[in-house]
Amino acid sequence: MQAVILVGGEGTRLRPLTSSTPKQMLPIMGIPMLEGVLLQLARHGIDEAILSLGYLPDRFIEAYPNGECAGVKLRYAVEPEPLDTAGAVRFAAQELGAEETFVVVNGDVLTDLDVSALVAFHRERGAEGTIALHPVDDPSRFGVVPTDANGRVIAFVEKPPIEEAPTNLINAGTYVFEPSVLERIGLGERISIERVTFPALVADGSLYAMADESYWLDTGTPEAYLQAHYDILEGRRSPSFLNVNLENGSLILKGAELDPHASIHTSVIGQGARVEEGAVIERSVLLEGAHIKRGARVEGSIVGANASVGVNSVLGPTSVVGFGVAVEDGVELHDARVGE
Repeated sequence: MQAVILVGGEGTRLRPLTSSTPKQMLPIMGIPMLEGVLLQLARHGIDEAILSLGYLPDRFIEAYPNGECAGVKLRYAVEPEPLDTAGAVRFAAQELGAEETFVVVNGDVLTDLDVSALVAFHRERGAEGTIALHPVDDPSRFGVVPTDANGRVIAFVEKPPIEEAPTNLINAGTYVFEPSVLERIGLGERISIERVTFPALVADGSLYAMADESYWLDTGTPEAYLQAHYDILEGRRSPSFLNVNLENGSLILKGAELDPHASIHTSVIGQGARVEEGAVIERSVLLEGAHIKRGARVEGSIVGANASVGVNSVLGPTSVVGFGVAVEDGVELHDARVGE
């Protein structure tokens, strides 16, 4: 089965990490986010996927030069200009040559959704398009999707005020489409799938949705990126494809050097990272080659690859240090973006 994976966004809320790296290539528990998405899809019969690329497309192509990841054959569609969600799907699916039912996913959403069940639901109802839904406490930041008893979508309400939301079930960013959906989207046109395509399908009675309470997380902010790690470190999520050994509740990756007098709690220490004497790492993620110097404290923060935090410096929630950036000695930062 084929899939279109939307990975074209700039990830501005995760800057400076995304200044030179697409957010879908940032690691989650030591593996690129995209690889985790593909591993999950492969479990449900996806054997070929096309990446809908826009921002820093070469980073993806360079990472997978053989056109394969997680057992899934990869192809690439680089948008000549931003085409929005529907335009991106049409452009990529055209390149893929999608002639049968196919899946669409957002590459920055982590989920344990049973995609096989979603496809079966779609086929049982003879749907043209089917959306996976997820319940949330505050639906006002998302597309809200009320349905009838059979799962037929009766409206598609984009980001309603919380007091006006007809349901707490939101668009979870995984879709099953028939090729006929592509005919509704002009090739090369900038069109929103949420604001244009879905309402048109609703009007024709051909859009369905399946609610699911499996794990779901949009990783688009530093807080959410950290949460993705906490959820695994603290046992709220156990992806079947991820087999790691934790040390006292933290993940220490190959080649990391930790002084015996450093303190590590509920954190991920990337490959080749160094943590010196007296340093404290608390609920944080250090990417590959990061260097935390003597007596420094990093709490609820992200330190980019090959970045450093100076002697006795304090990095407080929720700070982000960009790749290769040096935080000077004796500095105290909170909710900072260093290296933008």
